[in-house]
Amino acid sequence: MPDTRTPDGSTALRRRLWLAAALVVALAWIAGAGPLGSFVGRLSAVQTNDQSAFLPLGAESTKVREIEEEFREQDRAPAFIAYTDEDGLDPAALRADARAVAGSEVSGGAVAGPLFGTEDHGVAQLIVPLSADLEETEAVDRLRALLADSATEDGTEVLVTGPAGFAADLSAAFAGIDGTLLAVALAAVLAILVAVYRSPLLPITVMAAAVLALGLAAAVVYAAAAADVLVLNGQSQGILFILVVGACTDYALLMVARYREALADHPQALPALLAALRSTTAPILASGGTVVLGVLCLLASDLASNRSLGPVAALGVAAAMATALTFLPAVLLLLGRAAFWPARPRYRPRSAASAEEGGTDAFRAAWARHRVWGRVARAVGRRPRAVWAATALALAAGAAFAPTFPAQGTSTSDIFRTDVEAVRGQEVLQRGFGTDAASAPAVIAADAGHAGDVVAAAESVAGVTGARPVTEAGGPPAGAAAQAPPPEAPPKTVDGRVLVEASLNAPAESQRAVEIVRELRAEVHAVPGADALVGGTDAVLLDTLETAQRDLAVVVPLVLAVVLAVLVVLLRSLVAPLLLVGTTVLSFAAALGVGALVFDHVLGFPGADPVVPLFAFVFLVALGIDYNIFLMTRAREEALREGHRTGVLREGHRTGVLRALAVTGGVITSAGVVLAATFAALAVIPVLFLVQLAFLVAFGVLLDALVVRSLLVPALALDAGRWTWWPSRLARGGR
Repeated sequence: MPDTRTPDGSTALRRRLWLAAALVVALAWIAGAGPLGSFVGRLSAVQTNDQSAFLPLGAESTKVREIEEEFREQDRAPAFIAYTDEDGLDPAALRADARAVAGSEVSGGAVAGPLFGTEDHGVAQLIVPLSADLEETEAVDRLRALLADSATEDGTEVLVTGPAGFAADLSAAFAGIDGTLLAVALAAVLAILVAVYRSPLLPITVMAAAVLALGLAAAVVYAAAAADVLVLNGQSQGILFILVVGACTDYALLMVARYREALADHPQALPALLAALRSTTAPILASGGTVVLGVLCLLASDLASNRSLGPVAALGVAAAMATALTFLPAVLLLLGRAAFWPARPRYRPRSAASAEEGGTDAFRAAWARHRVWGRVARAVGRRPRAVWAATALALAAGAAFAPTFPAQGTSTSDIFRTDVEAVRGQEVLQRGFGTDAASAPAVIAADAGHAGDVVAAAESVAGVTGARPVTEAGGPPAGAAAQAPPPEAPPKTVDGRVLVEASLNAPAESQRAVEIVRELRAEVHAVPGADALVGGTDAVLLDTLETAQRDLAVVVPLVLAVVLAVLVVLLRSLVAPLLLVGTTVLSFAAALGVGALVFDHVLGFPGADPVVPLFAFVFLVALGIDYNIFLMTRAREEALREGHRTGVLREGHRTGVLRALAVTGGVITSAGVVLAATFAALAVIPVLFLVQLAFLVAFGVLLDALVVRSLLVPALALDAGRWTWWPSRLARGGR
């Protein structure tokens, strides 16, 4: 029975010391991490969104790209200016534009063109090497501003496209991360918290913890990226924001729920908070540790974009745990019961006694406090085998479509979910120049003494329309054959190597182009002494596909092993962790299968990035296991309590599982909705990869929180009985 007497002098002093310590902790966070919020808006300055941020490490295409840099006078992709007018174009006006661009600060060399369309004479292009003195995005923006007057009201359209145009538009798509994404995510979380707590103070407190965590994470990531310790790209930054806000809010929901329970059992806020900390610290550390270790498994990936996400996400989750376990408890102690105003939890001595003793009174108290989830627990408890069988069958039906998930890559044009200038410009060039504009050359790096043999081998491949060495005279990129140097120009040689460009008769980044590159590699690799390597746009896609498959085979087992190890240590069992991991994997497969159906038949997406399944797996397993951790740690706690009350440990299992389901149902559902809402906010960034990841993780998290944790896991645990906890003493039973 708790002590309800007026606190004596020593107790009052102890409480004042704790309050002083809490005030120091809260002020230290506000003073230390508060100013770091400015780094959230500065992360874009250390982003790297060029191709090097995504290339497979050590892949053949990556090696060729490094060799290409030695051949190029500047390491800068060109911009293509596309002109179109149904009534015909004025050659004099286009030549004037070429002179104006060549004389501007944007140009880094001679402007090629105007080149008129071979299939549509109402189309023309200029090819502009951009100045290395300007950032790529800034150069494209200035080029577009310079050409704004060239577009006429009578139908002439001028569009900047090409590699530089696409890079600039991709950077513009990610520009919404600092403002739009964060605003949408925070607004969604705030709305959910207000609905859950029906209190103005708690949502503000939780949001303050999330914002402080985000500021701390952003500052550390900024410093690491600026020092080249890690690589930050747009997608990693977006996921960082979402993870910090979602994870911190989830941990806060668990902490606040246990604090509310404890306030009903203790007359003072201090013992209630200490009780809440004792019961939540281990689950939060296990949950956050699982996510941290899970995302760090991405370091085993060979894709640069995957490797960069691991430490970024890990730093974010670590910051979320830090605020949830320090700043949030400090503020809750300072506010006391007022934190829940106007619905302050009342101290109920009888309820407190029941909580200490366990038994029927405690069971009924849980039902009374959590009526909806009490009914769910009763339903699961009546027929657990039927519940888990039906639930598993439904999930398996969704998982059956997982193999149809279209993770074969997409073209650069397809990654944008909004109308962008680079895509429209590329469509104009394809209309005017046909296959030449739609295709991208394969780039072959080979020994200079075997250049002729390599050219002959390349031209023997079906789908290769021609091959020629890059010469000292240079020339514009492929697709502008009219400007090619004369065939007698000598090949350019660097360190005993030459570059050979092989033209393909298939659209760039298409499945046919990938197959041609695969055959091309086989042929040129067979040339004795040539030491030939094949790169280029389609080779990058091929290497990305193959590397993504390799990463799935390596990273997935690593993540499962890490999660299993954490669960074994936390639950002191072998059976329960296997059940939890198995159900989470089934949930992921179901989410992937549903995603395949939605993306293909509902949204009509052209495909998916090869790394989408891997990212979805890492986040769904690492984050989805959180809810099972919250449930099963509470089940173990309740089972031990009930077993000690009756003197027979095995008698506590059923009561523990059902009571855990009843008392954690509301908080876990709220946490799932919060995390799903934050990940869904990624869809405001108009990039296909993030839209697909947003759907998969949001849907998968809801599936975990509402179906797996509510029905499948408790039903399996009840059907397995005390063997759920084998080989711990709960499984052995006895007195």
